[in-house]
Amino acid sequence: MPQLSFVIPAFNEEESLRQLHSEICVVAEREGYDHEIIFVDDGSTDSTWSVMESLAGEHGNVSALRFRTNFGKAAALRAGAAAAKGELIVTMDADLQDDPAELPKLLEKLGDDFDLVSGWKAVRNDPVNKTLPSKVFNWLVGVLTGVKLHDHNCGFKVYRRAVFDEVKLYGEMHRFVPVLASAKGFRVTEIPVNHRARQHGYSKYGLRRLPKGFLDLLTVSFLTGFNQRPQHLLGMFGLASFSLGGLGMFWMSIYWILRMTVYPDWTPLHQRPIVLYALGALILGTQLLSMGFLAELIVNKGQSREEPYSISQTAG
Repeated sequence: MPQLSFVIPAFNEEESLRQLHSEICVVAEREGYDHEIIFVDDGSTDSTWSVMESLAGEHGNVSALRFRTNFGKAAALRAGAAAAKGELIVTMDADLQDDPAELPKLLEKLGDDFDLVSGWKAVRNDPVNKTLPSKVFNWLVGVLTGVKLHDHNCGFKVYRRAVFDEVKLYGEMHRFVPVLASAKGFRVTEIPVNHRARQHGYSKYGLRRLPKGFLDLLTVSFLTGFNQRPQHLLGMFGLASFSLGGLGMFWMSIYWILRMTVYPDWTPLHQRPIVLYALGALILGTQLLSMGFLAELIVNKGQSREEPYSISQTAG
């Protein structure tokens, strides 16, 4: 079994793959790593797959997977990890911006009793349309999830296999692997790594990612905080809304009695805006509570498919 499994997703990176493979092999030979390299072609439209096929034919420790269409980086990482045989999984981007020479530092840090070590591109060689969204994104992730890393989205990471076994990636959740792993109890850290300027091709990311990333962040924040108890969040807001609506209706009842008996010159009840606000709050509260109960039913049904815990060791 190989010591390390490199999982490298690629989308239209035909010019970078051979050089990246060569650099990985140089580091592995120098450090004595027993390794395999798994390339994943995420629906490329150039000659990326041809290069991967060629590398796999030339080297016995290289394999490649080809998606029928572009399914995204999370799917590529998941497929590559499923095919990996090593106990440690190294993920890298295929654009040569991640420097394989930094790998010994990551592995050394992993050996300090961590389960996931993420690279931190402390000095980034990217245009502002990439660095600015990244800074905003990393700040938001830290605020909403409590997992404070400088660079959540760095593709250069080292994992123990158990992380990929328990954290199931889908959509664009690859950005949140440290958060999802931390929620499972895995120990997560980061170290600065060298970041190189892009040599070939073009970046697939930019400002347009920010709205999608924010929506995914809200999803992850909910999943990590209330995955097993959704009613605690929905029900809290539902009770607050229902209580405000109930108080409003109670006051309107008193108002109606007073107007009918003591103050006939008061404004008719149906002309008071508070009636609409109180009714709206009651309806919203009822809906949120109902959604919470439905969410609890879904979670309860899903327990048979995914365990709500993570075991780190066994004995006996």
